[in-house]
Amino acid sequence: MQAVAWLVMLVVLLAAEAVTLGLTTIWFAGGALAAFFLALAGADLLAQIVAFCVVSVLLLLFTRPAAVRWLNKDRAKTNAGSLVGETAVVTEAIDNLANQGQVQVRGQFWTARAQADDVRIPEHTHVKIQSISGVKLIVKEEA
Repeated sequence: MQAVAWLVMLVVLLAAEAVTLGLTTIWFAGGALAAFFLALAGADLLAQIVAFCVVSVLLLLFTRPAAVRWLNKDRAKTNAGSLVGETAVVTEAIDNLANQGQVQVRGQFWTARAQADDVRIPEHTHVKIQSISGVKLIVKEEA
């Protein structure tokens, strides 16, 4: 009877994963499958529960990061996040200590700050966008 319960749980978890497609329950389905096989082999309930928990956690920890990378490999960055790595032109000298600086990228003007506070980047310089902090681009002068 325990094997049937694990099999039902496996089917429910797989169905939930099929509906959500969010990599949320597939790891626990693997744990239910391990517990199902232990139940078929005649292991006691405690061993089945421990196997369910251990296999689920191991699958979650070791396979989820790779699965997420694989699923997101073709996802294009959108909005502001897509600016990271692009080249911009300084339209107002960048001086973090004076709280000033502006760049133009893709025809849009953005407030910009240098990666290091002690760096001053003059106007008309080409910079590489390193990251985004709030509504400010963090830039570094191109070599």
